Amino acid sequence: MTLPTQMHAVELIGHGGLEQLVYRPDRALPTLGHDQVLIQVSACGVNNTDINTRIGWYSKSVTAATDSAGDALENPDDATWSGTSLTFPRIQGADVCGRVVAVGKDVDSRRIGQRVLARTMMADPNGVPNLCWTMGSECDGGFAQFTAVRSSEVYAVNSEWSDAELASIPCAYSTAENMLERAGLGAERVLITGASGGVGSAAVQLAKRRGATVTAVAAASKHDDLLALGADAVLDRAAGYGTLAASSFDLVVDVVGGNDWPRLLDCLRVAGRYITAGAIAGPVVELDLRTLYLKDLTLMGATFQPPAVFENLIGYIERNEIKPLVAKTYPLADIHQAQTDFMAKAFTGKLVLIPPKVDLNV
Repeated sequence: MTLPTQMHAVELIGHGGLEQLVYRPDRALPTLGHDQVLIQVSACGVNNTDINTRIGWYSKSVTAATDSAGDALENPDDATWSGTSLTFPRIQGADVCGRVVAVGKDVDSRRIGQRVLARTMMADPNGVPNLCWTMGSECDGGFAQFTAVRSSEVYAVNSEWSDAELASIPCAYSTAENMLERAGLGAERVLITGASGGVGSAAVQLAKRRGATVTAVAAASKHDDLLALGADAVLDRAAGYGTLAASSFDLVVDVVGGNDWPRLLDCLRVAGRYITAGAIAGPVVELDLRTLYLKDLTLMGATFQPPAVFENLIGYIERNEIKPLVAKTYPLADIHQAQTDFMAKAFTGKLVLIPPKVDLNV
């Protein structure tokens, strides 16, 4: 096997618009650490976190929705998952599917040749509990032909799915599975906002797998897609949450936030639970504390993921207990168009980038 010295990659060179994403055919291959594997990337999905990181939306100086926050960043010092500044240039891409083509000196060489998925939300390399270490933010990700990842965060997968289908899973499905696991969802009534997106559509499938009765919120044009995924009922996003009956759900799974947020608590039963892992419609919401304490509600956030979450997903894939939902694929060089389409939200499921194939003489 002959590895090249350079690769094609997309570098994020600063916070801002799409002009900050620069396609390069001459990026040096990653230096392989003693505990890492080198993955030849076959496909990498596009996620909200790519846009959020690019525009600096994670900074507390930004209070607008994702689609209107591009010029709002005032303080880049806290604009990452871990609450620190981003190191540039950074290769983004949280959904890595590929094959192991080289290993560090402390990694079993039998890993070479494995088809793998890399865990998006990884353990902190310094062992700090619950610290976010996110691919494409705290370390380089998969918008490239190759990426180096700690072997402990890379999972072999035995599946007949395509590379693009596998790449639709890591970020969105682990986020959704983590929320459902943390909330302890069983055969209950659950409301899922943003249900046509990557996380939302994953949550619909994963909630049905747990025996839940699912009501999905999305644009009317996407209702048939969600019913096909298993949703029991759909709600038109344009109508807001005003049509929801009070105390009608055991759990709300939310990735939207925004001005309509208070109504989500109204629709929870007494002692109901709310969990969030996103706020694309706006991160600052109004909370009436009387609703919280008089209904004995539990509010939860979900970011850090224990390893069992990703292990669950690998099992679901290999047993075909879930199905991927790829809306469209793009060459890696078309990342600007892919992110433009992503922000338009006119699709259901995931958009996936495909790097140029490299012949390694295997």
